[in-house]
Amino acid sequence: QVQLVESGGGLVQAGGSLRLSCAASGRTFSSYAMGWFRQAPGKEREFVAAASWSGERTYYADSVKGRFTISRDNAKNTVYLQMNRLEPVDTAVYYCAARLTTNYRAYYTGIGEYNYWGQGTQVTVSS
Repeated sequence: QVQLVESGGGLVQAGGSLRLSCAASGRTFSSYAMGWFRQAPGKEREFVAAASWSGERTYYADSVKGRFTISRDNAKNTVYLQMNRLEPVDTAVYYCAARLTTNYRAYYTGIGEYNYWGQGTQVTVSS
C-alpha cells in the first residue's frame, strides 16, 4: 500500500510556473506507475499526465502538452509536475495517483486504473 501527499500548489499569475510534488510512502514506489489529475469547480476529474515506473515513458493530455512535465525521483519516492505558462483554465485541485503494476513500461490515463490517490493541492491561476 502507498500513501500520497501533494504539495506545491498556490496562486500564480497567468504565464507563471509552479512545481507540484507528490511524496509517496512505502518501499516499492518504483513499482508504481504514477499520474496527475485535476478537478476544476463544477467539472469532472480529468487526466493531466502519467509516467511509467522509471519515468522514461510519459503521456500528457492535449491541453497541457508542451507546458507541463511529469517526472519522478524513485530514490526520493516523489513524482513532480512542472507547470509552465499557466493559464486561468488550469485552475483546479490537482491530485496525484499511483497504480501498482508489473509492467515497467506502462502508464495509465484512466481514473479507474489507479489504486491510490492523494488529497489534492489547489492551483489557482489569475488572469
